[in-house]
Amino acid sequence: MNFELKKYLKDKKAKIEEFIKSYFQTFSTPPILHDSVLYSLTAGGKRLRPILCIASYEACDGMENIVPYATAIEFIHTYSLIHDDLPAMDNDDLRRGKPTNHKVFGEGIAILAGDGLLTEAFTILSNKDYANISSNTLLKVISEISKAAGLRGMVAGQAYDLISEGKEPDERVVEFIHLYKTAAMIKASVKVGAILAEASEEKIKNLEIYGQSIGLAFQIVDDILDIEGTTEAMGKPKGSDIEKGKMTYPRVFGIEKSKQKAKELIDKALESLTMFNHKAEPLREIAHYIIKRTS
Repeated sequence: MNFELKKYLKDKKAKIEEFIKSYFQTFSTPPILHDSVLYSLTAGGKRLRPILCIASYEACDGMENIVPYATAIEFIHTYSLIHDDLPAMDNDDLRRGKPTNHKVFGEGIAILAGDGLLTEAFTILSNKDYANISSNTLLKVISEISKAAGLRGMVAGQAYDLISEGKEPDERVVEFIHLYKTAAMIKASVKVGAILAEASEEKIKNLEIYGQSIGLAFQIVDDILDIEGTTEAMGKPKGSDIEKGKMTYPRVFGIEKSKQKAKELIDKALESLTMFNHKAEPLREIAHYIIKRTS
């Protein structure tokens, strides 16, 4: 089978962005808040998390259009970036090559835009009208995503990331940060796709391993790119992690060991897909893409 990842990513991204555009035409909100939300939501992200959700769903033989539910995950991801960039957090001026939300709209509106995106995600996830998905299945999805995004997941990781700045390198701390701040939502994106498809427990378990493995690898590659990448390619200042004394894999393990760890994680992710047929080819290719990416 001749699978083209670039075309797959482009097609799925177009569907996600089409939903985003149509969604914000269904209700009104104060113009500056509307502009702030769409400024960050349409700033050129990869849409990796919702695409992973869709790819996982397809790998488990799902047949419905789950783009709205997958896009809700992008809402949560975008909220986290808006808040992460705030002066009280990472105090970043640049995101995806553009000024950060608070630099354009002010801190207050940026905070509200993030709050709005997080909450709106669950409005979408609780809506049965988008696809023929049972209420029980949607409840499982909401539970999974809320755990991954909240105090048991991303928020906990962000807290540790914040309080560990400038501290001595610690293997346990960096692994906690990466597992919770980044990998938790990526794993949930993959798992939710399988849940929406009502896949078997065995398939869900294997996809959890895949999701966590690529999630960790994604963040390790991010850490490496902060040192070896370019500001232009990444869309954010090179070396910002070093400047802030962030607890990163290269800081704890060194560059070469970090690269080896990322490769081992991708190998583990690919191994977890052994039981899946050609429909999981997008997941396999995304794993390869993560280790090779430059932005």
